[in-house]
Amino acid sequence: MQTTPIGLYIHVPFCDGKCPYCDFFSMRGTEEIMDEYTNSIIYHIKQYKKEYPWLQADTLYFGGGTPSLLGSARLCKILDAAGQAFGLKNAEITIEANPDRNLKKFFREVKQAGANRISLGLQSADRQELHLLGRKHTAQDAARAVEDAHTAGIDNVSLDLMLAVPGQTPESLRNSIQFCLNAGVTHLSAYLLRVEEHTAFWQRRQSLSLPDEEQAAQLYETACAEIERGGLQQYEISNFAQPGKESRHNLKYWDLQPYLGLGPAAHSFFQGKRFYWPRSLRDFLRGTSPLPEEDAKIPAGSFREYAMLRLRLTQGLTEQDCQKRYRTGIPDNLRRTAKKYEAAGLTEVTADSVRLTAKGFLVSNALLAEML
Repeated sequence: MQTTPIGLYIHVPFCDGKCPYCDFFSMRGTEEIMDEYTNSIIYHIKQYKKEYPWLQADTLYFGGGTPSLLGSARLCKILDAAGQAFGLKNAEITIEANPDRNLKKFFREVKQAGANRISLGLQSADRQELHLLGRKHTAQDAARAVEDAHTAGIDNVSLDLMLAVPGQTPESLRNSIQFCLNAGVTHLSAYLLRVEEHTAFWQRRQSLSLPDEEQAAQLYETACAEIERGGLQQYEISNFAQPGKESRHNLKYWDLQPYLGLGPAAHSFFQGKRFYWPRSLRDFLRGTSPLPEEDAKIPAGSFREYAMLRLRLTQGLTEQDCQKRYRTGIPDNLRRTAKKYEAAGLTEVTADSVRLTAKGFLVSNALLAEML
């Protein structure tokens, strides 16, 4: 029996366009399709409640796509169903939105239904960078959206920033960061652009004026320094927050805590197993079941998976948490390998913990492959 409250993730696949860098599962949706999707989500919530009547959740995250396109009425119906099924006592409830439309009424209505955290897809405050990224909003739209969320009583607001985009300079990045800090947000997510297959950027990757690895590293280090100077502390490779405003939902992923994902392309880790819904809205609406997600190299719930996820956090692996969870400390071979990179400023090893530095995060894949 799952006694620890889980996280609940709901993937809303609707978007009014496809940004050239986006590899998330998304599509345009009609009113009829969005109604059908909403009813399907609520049906699955009730089914999980029926199968696991003792289950409780203390985080709920609407991701996408653009969840705000679903509209406040549908989101509130889902919120009500989730609350009845899983309690959501003192829960963190996050809704992603794009600041390209008037959200004042939307924020007010979802706040009344229980939403208390908003994540806005800014990506940049630079007009030219926004254009290159295919974004439809301006920086002023984003500032107004943050203000409207605050006016509605939602003071926990996060903005997304993208690093190493075509034409970005340290100066333009600093300006975007300062814009976010001036807006009064409590959280920033700053991601390095990855050009994924099946995106428009991938199709024209040869013509993109992207920063090289050294320039991208400089931009990342600039972002870390500027954001922390502005009062937000880094707690994960790409995330910064005021103390106490870290994303409780995302911390469940990185701490290998249980969560359920609903909606096409949503993933779950529940009762020691990983499973996912296929990237098909039609299949989801037809009632197909999620599929098992297996990785023979990294078994679900294993120490290796736990270590890989925890080392994304600035806190890293701690002796106390390893003992509590696996009844064994940090392995000596992992410590020895991490120690080799301490002089280069990539790791920090103490009697109580092993962690990557901001510089180490830049080469985390290579470090983790060797350490684990």
